[in-house]
Amino acid sequence: MSGFVSFVSSGPGDPDLLTVRAVRRLEGADVVLYDDLSGGPILDLARAGAELVSVGKRAGRRSPRQDHVSRLLVDHARTGAHVVRLKSGDAGLFGRLEEEIDALNLAGIAHEIIPGVTARNRLLNLPGGSGL
Repeated sequence: MSGFVSFVSSGPGDPDLLTVRAVRRLEGADVVLYDDLSGGPILDLARAGAELVSVGKRAGRRSPRQDHVSRLLVDHARTGAHVVRLKSGDAGLFGRLEEEIDALNLAGIAHEIIPGVTARNRLLNLPGGSGL
């Protein structure tokens, strides 16, 4: 039995800037493996009862090794779970996406990549209006 992995980009960390598809995947996830910068209010969008697993790496702190993160993705997906790998920024630009995809491919587990907003744009404060 094989599950599915969605690599979800959390953008700059503001839940209001997630794509609709990203929110849908979080709402349907059985397991969410998340980076430190993707935690907080974004995790509130995960399905009630979903298992939330921190796999974030920070300088100066003990962090999970990349091979362990890849193994968690494979192990959870093999149970038939829908796994969301919540990555900070855009999944294709930051992190170790290729290594995680390689592990899934070797295990024969399907996946998708959901891009995100890579930077927060400032809204202009226009006279007589509420922004743009």
